[in-house]
Amino acid sequence: MWCCRPSFQLHRGVGREEVMSSTLVETVSINYEDFNESFLTCGTCLFLTWAGSFDGGEHTPKLLHCSHTVCLHCLSRIVASHAREDGTFRCPICRESIRIPSGGVAALPPSFLVNQLLDLMSRQRREVIPKCSTHANQELLFCESCDLVFCTQCSNGSHQGSPASYQHTVIPLSIAIKRMSEILCYKANECYSKLNEASDAVRTEMHQLDHAADATFEEVNRAFQAIVDVIEQRREAVVANVKKMRDEKKKVLQDQLDIIEGERRKVQQECEGLQYQVEVRNITKKIAHLNTKIDSLATLVEPRENAFLKFENGRGEAFDQVRATIEDYGRVATSRTFPSLCFMKAKKAMTHLRSEVLVTAVDYEGQTQQVGGDPMEATVTSEAGDNVECQVEDNQDGTYSVFFTPEQGGNHSVAVRLFGRPVKESPLTVEVLDEHNPETVYGSRGSGRDQFLQPVGICLDEEGYLYVADTGNSRIKVLSPQLREVQHIVGDALEGRSVTGITRTPAGSLVFVNWRKRTVTEVTSSGQLLSQFTHDRLQEPTALAVNGLGEILVADNAANSIFVFLAGGKLVRHWGTKGTKPGQLGSVAALCCGPDNEVVVADSRIQVFSPEGQYVRTIFETKAGKGPKGTYGGLFLDPRGLLLATRQERSHSCIQVFDYTLGTLIFTIDSREAKLKRPSGLAATPDGYVIIVDLGNDCVKKFRYM
Repeated sequence: MWCCRPSFQLHRGVGREEVMSSTLVETVSINYEDFNESFLTCGTCLFLTWAGSFDGGEHTPKLLHCSHTVCLHCLSRIVASHAREDGTFRCPICRESIRIPSGGVAALPPSFLVNQLLDLMSRQRREVIPKCSTHANQELLFCESCDLVFCTQCSNGSHQGSPASYQHTVIPLSIAIKRMSEILCYKANECYSKLNEASDAVRTEMHQLDHAADATFEEVNRAFQAIVDVIEQRREAVVANVKKMRDEKKKVLQDQLDIIEGERRKVQQECEGLQYQVEVRNITKKIAHLNTKIDSLATLVEPRENAFLKFENGRGEAFDQVRATIEDYGRVATSRTFPSLCFMKAKKAMTHLRSEVLVTAVDYEGQTQQVGGDPMEATVTSEAGDNVECQVEDNQDGTYSVFFTPEQGGNHSVAVRLFGRPVKESPLTVEVLDEHNPETVYGSRGSGRDQFLQPVGICLDEEGYLYVADTGNSRIKVLSPQLREVQHIVGDALEGRSVTGITRTPAGSLVFVNWRKRTVTEVTSSGQLLSQFTHDRLQEPTALAVNGLGEILVADNAANSIFVFLAGGKLVRHWGTKGTKPGQLGSVAALCCGPDNEVVVADSRIQVFSPEGQYVRTIFETKAGKGPKGTYGGLFLDPRGLLLATRQERSHSCIQVFDYTLGTLIFTIDSREAKLKRPSGLAATPDGYVIIVDLGNDCVKKFRYM
């Protein structure tokens, strides 16, 4: 075995040991005892100043009057982004204010000490070719395959690994050191770049924090100055009231004083010349007059006003209330949320339905936040690049909901930012489905439990219970909000497999119509009979509704009319003629009442009539020759102003959602997506679900429509 111990110097402090076999050791080291690299490092950008030339370059060291040295590049960047309006900036090391010279930061004096050290270092630099310590004229080599250092004589002119077929890459050690130095410099520069980026981000945040604090100071001052102004206005009003009361009292007293002075002058005038008066009768007369005056002056002796003035503040209660109000007035909102740790979760999204992305706030320690208040901002972009309107709602529990209603399917990008920084997983890709499949399907064909036979109508009570007219089984099936069978309502009024319409009254009872018997029956929710009536004008009653006044509206297909009855069966009015013109009626399949008791009627179109039967408008009608002609099976107007309708056409069936006020079609759920077959009655729940009766499939289906 051969042992090579080279001795040489490099221009950087690098320590390294290489082992060949078990005894070959090579050590490379350098030691500049009188030099410290920290003197030649820019403390702001960590740029190694001795690694570049300083002949007027961008990293020229500049001396600040606080005695710190910063390179010209960093100073230019700081001044460009953080200069104050008074022409100063802060030292990045000690934060002392530095005035910018008239010639800019380039006019700042150079750091002579650093320049001298640079000169010293440049004289120290030298290129060294490492030599073998045993064979002084032999250049050391480096095997990249074995990671070993050797010379040709130490290895007898050959270097082989194990196995012998292993390919070795041998290069001069000086080149290996140069390569590794270049890699080291490259990695160091990457670190510097990352650190500079981090430093810029932190300094920018500090700068924004200063601006936010200044703005908050101004807001606090304005808010409390407004309170001070109110208090000052009240103080001035009270002081003015005191002055007014004083002046009023003083005027009364002054008037009294003027009267006293007038009486004094009169007495004085009467007494003048009495020493020369010799007529006793005159003297006696004046004495009597003065006696009378003395009696009359008794009213002038007591002041007609008083000096009582006192400020009362409710015995301290008002002050305590004001103090308590001021102590609780205003708060400074802040946040510990760390954007890059917050996470997003998308819920199922479908076209035309309100979709949600939930954002959970997390602090720097990874703890989920429990309160809201963060200024979350969101943008939603469709797959085509169009902006989609969205809203951010603070749930006040550390989570935030981003709501949007996509009009088209495909991937949507949801970007969420907090404090101007993206949260984790932002932008999040949300797949928007173009399908509206039912979330729940209940029932099958038959007459047993959980089965239907030609179900037609449906209604919903306040507790979410469903009442389905199971026409083919001559019963009403009652279902829980979870679509589980509760009971069956049966009776003579339901016989004949001919109950086609069912609804609820404002009192909570059920009303249904039997077209064969031409009867309208009212029962309780448990099935007890309340009333039943018929009328000789009824021929083929098929659908009904109850308005806010408790009136029962019955649609008659044979008469092509709408009949309005009181609860006891008294006919109060009717209207309608057969035809396709506006205001005329065809085969009416469904009707419902609007918020002002207007009547919405559906045959092959949807028309709106006043409570008295006057035609108002048409919401939907297929234009002649421009589309398939179909019929409606059910209508429902939800509290949000959305009109839902089931429609049957020759090629397919669908659920239509209209804006009732505008009369516009918002979107459609058709049979290809919903697998509908002759949909009939429907009802909507408060939480945005529509439940329809599918006559063709003998079942009930539940869809989300909001």
